[in-house]
Amino acid sequence: MNRKSTHPPVRDPQDLARLLVSRERAGDVEGMVALYESDAVLAIGGGQFAIGREAIRTFYAGLVATGRKFDLGDQRPPTMNGDLALTSTRLPNGAVTVEIARR
Repeated sequence: MNRKSTHPPVRDPQDLARLLVSRERAGDVEGMVALYESDAVLAIGGGQFAIGREAIRTFYAGLVATGRKFDLGDQRPPTMNGDLALTSTRLPNGAVTVEIARR
């Protein structure tokens, strides 16, 4: 299925965590999926991965349906090299997320 996002592309990697959390809180699964490239890989816990937008969409749709809400954490400055950025956030529970983003 080919779904078009109404969201503009994200240009600043520092915006990714904030946008993911705000879209999740709004129940905007398509907006969450729009943050990922078509061949993205999302670690979903327990050694499992959602690979590609359809699998990521399925995962986030299930997560949003539970009513669970993401928390914003302490985002570290990105490490950037050309069009790539490594971002990380320490969540309130102590877990750390790490993302590789492309401009």
